[in-house]
Amino acid sequence: MNLWTKSKLRMWPRAFAWAFLTWGLFAGLNAWSQPKTKSAPPKETPTVESPQDTLGRISPRGAVLGFLNAARKGNAEVAVLYLNTPLRGEPAQHLAQQLAVVLDRRLPARLNQLSDSPEGSLPDPLRPDEDIVGTITTKNGNLDITLERVDRGKSGLVWLFSKKTLSLIPDVFEEVTTPPVERFLPAFMVKTRVAGVPLFEYAAFVLGLPLLYLLTGLLNRVLGFGFGIVWRTVMRKPNAKNPTVMVQPVRLFLIALTIQSTLSVVGLPLLARQFWSTVALVISIVSTVWLLLLLNGWGEKALLRRLHRDNRSGATSVLRLTRRVIDVAILFAGFLFTLRRFGVDPTAALAGLGVGGIAVALAAQKTLENVIGGISLIADKALRVGDVLRLGDVLGAVEAVGLRSTRIRTMDRTIVIVPNSQIANASLETLSARDKFWFHHVAGLRYETTVEQMRAVIEGVLDLLASNANVNPGSMRVRFIHVGPFSLDVDIFAYITASDWDDFLKIQEGLLFSVMDIVSAAGAAIAFPSHTLYFSGDPTTLRNKSSPTSSVAEDNSAAVAHAKSA
Repeated sequence: MNLWTKSKLRMWPRAFAWAFLTWGLFAGLNAWSQPKTKSAPPKETPTVESPQDTLGRISPRGAVLGFLNAARKGNAEVAVLYLNTPLRGEPAQHLAQQLAVVLDRRLPARLNQLSDSPEGSLPDPLRPDEDIVGTITTKNGNLDITLERVDRGKSGLVWLFSKKTLSLIPDVFEEVTTPPVERFLPAFMVKTRVAGVPLFEYAAFVLGLPLLYLLTGLLNRVLGFGFGIVWRTVMRKPNAKNPTVMVQPVRLFLIALTIQSTLSVVGLPLLARQFWSTVALVISIVSTVWLLLLLNGWGEKALLRRLHRDNRSGATSVLRLTRRVIDVAILFAGFLFTLRRFGVDPTAALAGLGVGGIAVALAAQKTLENVIGGISLIADKALRVGDVLRLGDVLGAVEAVGLRSTRIRTMDRTIVIVPNSQIANASLETLSARDKFWFHHVAGLRYETTVEQMRAVIEGVLDLLASNANVNPGSMRVRFIHVGPFSLDVDIFAYITASDWDDFLKIQEGLLFSVMDIVSAAGAAIAFPSHTLYFSGDPTTLRNKSSPTSSVAEDNSAAVAHAKSA
């Protein structure tokens, strides 16, 4: 893998993190700067279609967001329609303005947790027509902001702020003061709005987040400098570099904590607090996912170093696949968690992915079979790079063990690529895995060899094997085993310890030369395929068979017979 490829692999988690962060921030800005007045359509469970409310009051979330939207636009007449109060006219509008101020200053920023169901969240089964929006702190204790479901005739059942909550709003309104942030900022930064959002919030988003990130970078340098001094002093390494104390995901997580702690101190309007809470949530999710990806990568590198030390290079393919599966699982979990926090139900999409996954698995059956076969081969340590093996009629050395196939370099220096599923179902003979080499030869001696010569040959070969340090003493065997058609066969059996095949051939060559010397020293000879002819007839011819002419004739006959037999 070249340097460019490695750099791209290191950059992709960072690119994903920033893309995911940008998407989440813009999604949060769009969701909370422009609240919806209508909720999502209800599930198709009822058989009779219920009346649709044009103000979006069919769910608790729609009622709260619709009221805040009307109050933010200064439309008091519409805001009154979200109150369950007998007041009319200016008193009702005044009460709506007070409620808007109380919610804007005191209500916790948890609008994304409000129920979007027409039945509500059902916090109390005994009161199914009530839902709690949130709890605010007052001088007299905690106050639950509740909604109640009321029948409005043509509009059907709608959610309105309850009478009990509205009766306590005027007293709470007297406790509300101007947020500290608005007292210290210029008036034009607070009153100037773009798309309904105050100008100072844009400035905080555009300038504050980059400034916080630069401050975390400065903190990282300071901490790294301090740890570097301690490390160089303790380890006595004057040239050691300053370590990176805070990686980028940790810096993002520190920014999210800073935003959350600032929101608890600086008073901001409800929608601003909701937006910044969403920003902090998205940054926390991105930093967590990014950190898990980095930890997974660091774990892979540590395991790779260990595998290389153990000469298990084939397991790197499985390790790489495992890391990618874990990375995808981490990204998918972070994406699902983000959708949940934004109120999106991914159940239907997950069901569709399950059906699509089955179809893909059926289409890629052969590929999956090879991948599973490769994992089983690597897990069983059946193959390693460099092994010399015999697979069917293929004999060669393993060059690479992948997840789908294995590459074998044959003796003809060609490459054979075998699918792992075939290797998993075949019989493998790993030649390089043997601990000893088999020295097995049959020495055929001529029929003219006497018993004394035969014993001398056997004892000489045994002494030869016993004196050789490479021969396993317990495996030596030299026996006269067979009377063949043209030779007396002596079986020589032993196991030889050698470093490799070439070393074995060298040792075997020396032993065979010594065996030939032993046979020659005993007065015997190695037999070759031959036939002996016996003539019958005139006794005079038989008496003269020892003459030179008869000997030549007999030798010629023997040569002809030998040629025919060959």
